[in-house]
Amino acid sequence: MEFTEFTGKSVDDALTKASIQLGAASDQLDYEVIEAGSNGILGFGSRNAVIRARKKVEDPVIFETSTFEEPENKAVVDSDQTPSDIAKEFLTDVFDKMGLEVSIDTTFDDIESVLSIELSGPEMGIIIGKRGQTLDSLQYLTNLAVNRKSTTYIRVKMDTEDYRRRRTATLENLAHNVAYKVKRTRRPAALEAMNPYERRIIHYALQDDDAVVTHSEGEEPYRHVVIALKRK
Repeated sequence: MEFTEFTGKSVDDALTKASIQLGAASDQLDYEVIEAGSNGILGFGSRNAVIRARKKVEDPVIFETSTFEEPENKAVVDSDQTPSDIAKEFLTDVFDKMGLEVSIDTTFDDIESVLSIELSGPEMGIIIGKRGQTLDSLQYLTNLAVNRKSTTYIRVKMDTEDYRRRRTATLENLAHNVAYKVKRTRRPAALEAMNPYERRIIHYALQDDDAVVTHSEGEEPYRHVVIALKRK
């Protein structure tokens, strides 16, 4: 994986942004500091910190069949902390490093093992990111943090300003509009690259359309949906 450059008010801030964009905890990143940054004097001459980072490339782990033992269930690291406590602590630290004021509301369904997180604040556009990429990365990292201290798997769902519902509606409209174009021109159409969740929305939106078929092509992160006429 190639290195990507990140900037921030400090090295920690830049590293936090790298963790969010790359979807990995900071200890799972290889990075080098290009510019440490400076506050300058009275705000003048300040420079942002710059780092280059990528996910660590881990060597495969090989187990000897004669010595391998079935792992025991994960132990609870801190039984006094609820999933909501862990998520709030993790996200508060992230947003503090990013210099953002964000309110965090959580609801935990212990029957379904689902932790719902609603974020609110004046700069939610930054939290959502391009096509929801930053929001997705935050959800992924929070999921890692919560399940690291849980004996059972907990699903984390994160949203802000009703973004998930609005994005789903946008993608469903896109799917139907492109399907109409495919039927009119009788030519297949390739959509922009999307994450697996968004590709599923496209597939589901057109699964009952008898005239078109959908499939995914390409490798991540450039994998995309193609809509074509059904063969008769």
